[in-house]
Amino acid sequence: MAAADVEDFIGQNRLLSDFIETFRGVSESDKHWKSRREFLFRNISNYEEKPRVDHLLALSMVWANHVFLGCRYSPDLLEKVGEMAEGIVVEDAPVFKTRDELIKQQQQRR
Repeated sequence: MAAADVEDFIGQNRLLSDFIETFRGVSESDKHWKSRREFLFRNISNYEEKPRVDHLLALSMVWANHVFLGCRYSPDLLEKVGEMAEGIVVEDAPVFKTRDELIKQQQQRR
């Protein structure tokens, strides 16, 4: 879904859109919310029952935390959320380096 497709989808699915808007975090920036909201829209049809929606919300936070904050999770979990987020374009996503990468970079300078 391109950004225009998401906006079109929201316009056609106002009740679902209003439901998903309730999941925005109080301190979540517009940039983070826009991307996480797209993640939720793309996957909500597979998680519509109450306990499953909670699972989807958790997965959306894992994805957003990994992309925007550099949090690390198990490879299996990252593969799952990566597949769920396939095609979502995040503008100006930060690039994170691991401690090992930073040490290696320092050693190469010497």
